[in-house]
Amino acid sequence: MNIKIFDTTLRDGEQTPGVALSPMQKLNIAKKLDSLGVNIIEAGFPIISKGELHAIKMITKANLTSEICGLVRTNKKDVDAAIDANLNYIHMFIATSDIHLKYKLKLTREQVIEKAIKSIEYGKSYGLKIEFSAEDATRTERNFLKKVFKEVAGAGADTIDIPDTVGYATPQYIGEITKDAIDVTRLPVSIHCHDDFGLSVANTISAIQNGAKCAHVTINGIGERAGNTPLEELVMALKCLQFKKKMDTNIKTKLLYETSKYISELAKIPVQPNKAIIGDNAFSHESGIHTHGILNNPLTYEPIGPELVGRNRGLTVGKHAGIHGVKFMLEEYNMSPDIKQTRTILDKIKSICDQGKQITDTELFEIANETIKQYKENKLVKLVGFSVSIGIGTMPYAFVKLNINGKNFLGTDYGVGPVDAALNAIRKITGRISQLRIKEYKLASISGGSNALCEVTIKIEDDDNNNISSKYIGKDIVTTSVKAMIDGINKIMLKTNKTRRKKIV
Repeated sequence: MNIKIFDTTLRDGEQTPGVALSPMQKLNIAKKLDSLGVNIIEAGFPIISKGELHAIKMITKANLTSEICGLVRTNKKDVDAAIDANLNYIHMFIATSDIHLKYKLKLTREQVIEKAIKSIEYGKSYGLKIEFSAEDATRTERNFLKKVFKEVAGAGADTIDIPDTVGYATPQYIGEITKDAIDVTRLPVSIHCHDDFGLSVANTISAIQNGAKCAHVTINGIGERAGNTPLEELVMALKCLQFKKKMDTNIKTKLLYETSKYISELAKIPVQPNKAIIGDNAFSHESGIHTHGILNNPLTYEPIGPELVGRNRGLTVGKHAGIHGVKFMLEEYNMSPDIKQTRTILDKIKSICDQGKQITDTELFEIANETIKQYKENKLVKLVGFSVSIGIGTMPYAFVKLNINGKNFLGTDYGVGPVDAALNAIRKITGRISQLRIKEYKLASISGGSNALCEVTIKIEDDDNNNISSKYIGKDIVTTSVKAMIDGINKIMLKTNKTRRKKIV
């Protein structure tokens, strides 16, 4: 059974506090969603601004494979705006719960039904496809909800949507009202869940198991308050978990991580490390017991392979690490310590971590190098020099000169600060060999006074989704940050050298 994916990242997702997308950004996201295989893209709410209307027009003219939908309220003005935006598919809503009727709409139940019917009939007179939502459906009196669905179906609605607007429902109740909607309308039913109690995926699956044919979702689960049903979690659950009926979607799952990163960067909403499917830790392992199992057979501690969602598996070091994991990680740097040396390296790691400190990849390399004393790192990238310029009324500007494999390269760029400008200039140069992204930047002071030392930790990722963390200590924040970045680049280049690198089975 194929389930349609209705993505509302550009509408409900953009309602995340602090998120504002330009028309061009919205168009680029729509293209990403189209490539991902989304069936329906809710492009926005046409009536809210001129920019929103312009963005939706750009998307409707982009000749995408996905259907394009826009949100409207139950009034002619909203429907007219949707028509002006070149939409032929609208998502029409009005609240139906008593609390919304009394305190927000100040309408009776009869008036709500009348508004819904008139607006649907108006939209249908222009040949529009209409998906009708009873806002706050899960807190609406059940018999009244059935009456609303029956009346709007009779007025010409093409699809019924059940919104769990404040994430208040349980899977059992969602299943029951999904059956209600199907029984009274005989129309396709969609489900739109929010994650206020962390039940959005479970509730969406319950609706699908009880007959819903379409799921409303957002990339990374972004949205108001606790967000919406995360596309990536729902899609992989439908694809991989065991159900009585096989359920799948049109989504190209290998593009999930790439799409997630793109949305995260544009929306400026970081993904939490332990987020299912697309979080940094989703396929990372530290525990010695786990890494030993993973190295023998990944299925021991992974329910799915990371390659299914465009990810790579990773091992990390810490006080829970074991010999097998440490040895494997060092082999990625072409370092082959014997069993005694590996135990010594592991003891040093545990000693540092017992002090409450984290070990970066570059520190692992240095600890191993001290122990083996036979390895000389061949640095692919060397810092020749750099300078930064800052001032009032101008953006910080950086000039960087690097030597890459014996050849000098110059790079210049701007940034929100001198560190950002310098790191942007470095990335502009290293883009010749790999597209690097800064996943994490941490700055800490490790001594007091005017001569305080600072500690910079940078986590970078390449275009193959390989991660590495680097730490550097110095007196100047900008210089220390640049050196940490260069050190990380060298380690990730060494680690991903195709003639050396081994992939975990």
